[in-house]
Amino acid sequence: MKKAILFPGQGSQHVGMAQELYQNSKRARELMDHANQLLGDELLDIMFQGPQEVLKQTKWTQPAIFVHSYALWETHQPKADVLAGHSLGEITALAASGVIDFENALHIVVTRANGMQQAGENSEGTMSAVVGLTDEQVLALCEKATSETNETVIAANFNSPGQVVISGAPLAVEKASILAKEMGCRLVKPLEVSGAFHSPLMLAARGPLEKAIKEANFADAKIPVYCNVTAEPETNAEKLASNLIEQLTSSVRWTQTLQQMNADGIESFLEVGPGKALQGLCKRTLEGVEYSGIES
Repeated sequence: MKKAILFPGQGSQHVGMAQELYQNSKRARELMDHANQLLGDELLDIMFQGPQEVLKQTKWTQPAIFVHSYALWETHQPKADVLAGHSLGEITALAASGVIDFENALHIVVTRANGMQQAGENSEGTMSAVVGLTDEQVLALCEKATSETNETVIAANFNSPGQVVISGAPLAVEKASILAKEMGCRLVKPLEVSGAFHSPLMLAARGPLEKAIKEANFADAKIPVYCNVTAEPETNAEKLASNLIEQLTSSVRWTQTLQQMNADGIESFLEVGPGKALQGLCKRTLEGVEYSGIES
């Protein structure tokens, strides 16, 4: 049975994350201590002790989830035919596939996280989950809301059939939410985020991210990585780098990624990282497949 390993993105963090792993695995402890030193000896205290208000800040959330997920990968060495990561998790997948080493991956994560937080502070944006509409309906209502408000809103995360996250300027997201309710959606839920992630409002973060990615000297992937922007497997270093840059301001096509993996013969999915969010998306997207997780 062909297996995919999936790495989670922002939203899977919790106070106390990776503490058990740190105590029980020498390799994980080495990686986490090294990351902590590189980030000014603050990261592990925030991961282990919080407070939650600090951990949920993008600049800390992203390195915390990356370090936890990659340390699990190194500790357990699970076998995989293909890899993928949701948003931030794509960087973990690239590191696991040998495209970039741990230090370069961490530098990209920190650059991305700081850039996204700064972009959110400089350009007010928000996100909402729309439940109960098709992808096509959400795309249409975003286009209409953008036209009527002259502000940006896009479908940012295609998470599972009937669950799409929209992202953009507050006025446009509000208008899109009204249109979604008029279309008969089951739920529109505003998300607690510090910016309009995976939308053009993140454009200010692109320059620093692109520089960090180019300086990392990507190698070809040893294990194919399904990219968020294409929902297709890729091994070419240049394309993987380009896709990661584009991902910052583009939609995360996770539903399509899982469906394409399944069409390509993947029948077993293993989430490696904190939480069980991706297992839930597997359950809602695919039938007749196995899914499980490793988080300690």
